[in-house]
Amino acid sequence: MEGRVAVAVDGTPFVMTMPMLFIENFQTAEDYISRSHYATSMRILRLIAFTISLFAPALYIAFTTFHQELIPTTLLFTTAASSEGIPFPAPVEMGIMMLIFEILREAGVRMPRPIGQTISIVGALVMGEAAVQAGIVGAPVVIVVAITAVSSFAIPFLMDAVSIIRWFLLILASTMGNLGITVGVFILLVHLSSLRSFGAHYLAPLAPFQRRDLKDTAVRAPLWAMHTRPRATNPQDLKRQRSNPPRNPSSSEKATGVRNHDKEQQYDP
Repeated sequence: MEGRVAVAVDGTPFVMTMPMLFIENFQTAEDYISRSHYATSMRILRLIAFTISLFAPALYIAFTTFHQELIPTTLLFTTAASSEGIPFPAPVEMGIMMLIFEILREAGVRMPRPIGQTISIVGALVMGEAAVQAGIVGAPVVIVVAITAVSSFAIPFLMDAVSIIRWFLLILASTMGNLGITVGVFILLVHLSSLRSFGAHYLAPLAPFQRRDLKDTAVRAPLWAMHTRPRATNPQDLKRQRSNPPRNPSSSEKATGVRNHDKEQQYDP
């Protein structure tokens, strides 16, 4: 819990913890029963998936519409050949495929789990292939949306927020290219930096920067090195556990009712 408060609500299978930090969206319970190097690699993989899911559609539109010089020549010719004969501009193509993906995802969530997963996967493949053959969208757009969709499933706690921000960045990229993406990222960072979750900074320990709390962020240190709780949650006791193992009290301690290590804990800063 690390000094947090758990809230259980009747009628829902989920338990909420507060305060909630941004970095917790990339942490799972399995990270703390795995080796540190494996847990770190998985967290970095989730961060990469988050970046792809958030920026891939906007970057594709910015590169193909405003900054063709940033694309390798061979890839540029291939993309142009695939988009030949498409009646819509690239931003409209991307918007159509993203809208179809959101509809399929919502349909999969509302239906029973086995049927919903089948509809989400098979429906996306069938409709994407049909759209390409009908000449409504190009194959590169379908590939970008597919990569975006798969990456979003790696960050289930941020999927809803990323879906909204993705449209915001797509609109900015369609009007101003890379400059629009930069403006959108700046606005997003300013907004996240101003957020508080029950008094705790949402971007802690990165903003404000707290060096001692970096042991459990994108990099998960070994458990023996994580002996303090994060300061962002303002816990009453910073130590995760006492340094002295429990032992049987001596006869004098039984008489006084206080153990030596309890005395040390009282005066431990």
